[in-house]
Amino acid sequence: MRRRASVIGLALLAALTWLAWAQSAPAPAPGILGAAELKQLVPSNFFFAGKTAPVQQRNSAGVRFASGKLLLAALVDTSGYSSAIEEKYQGMLITEAPLSIEGATLKPGAYGFGFSRGKFIVMDVAANDELTAPAQVDDKIKPAMPLKIVGQDGGYRLYAGRSYVTVKAK
Repeated sequence: MRRRASVIGLALLAALTWLAWAQSAPAPAPGILGAAELKQLVPSNFFFAGKTAPVQQRNSAGVRFASGKLLLAALVDTSGYSSAIEEKYQGMLITEAPLSIEGATLKPGAYGFGFSRGKFIVMDVAANDELTAPAQVDDKIKPAMPLKIVGQDGGYRLYAGRSYVTVKAK
């Protein structure tokens, strides 16, 4: 009986020690995610409109908001999709936080997105439009990157080439 009590005591001590360590461990800092974190978080494939497409890890970006919630974006290989979908589907967007995109609200979830004809379009996984917002153009950005996120005025800019939208956590 004593042996059992000491095993339970040791297990309890180990659990309390781990709990104290976990609570004292610093939370990841808010801001733009680095390449190592993106490699761990961004999926290698993304299901959209009845197909699974490879995600371009090299063209991925992400943000950790002050709440600790994440926003991930990446370009995908859209070959094999119909031209109607390819016209407006360029990448995947996964958000854990509600977003404000150019003033329009987007709920947490997984989406396809694209910049087309001066607009930023977000679609659910069945390719139905969920949000459309005006896209801005930044002619000063050099060199234009396929996809990136930069901090801007309390929010972030999601760029595809020179086109961008401003994104904020709600």
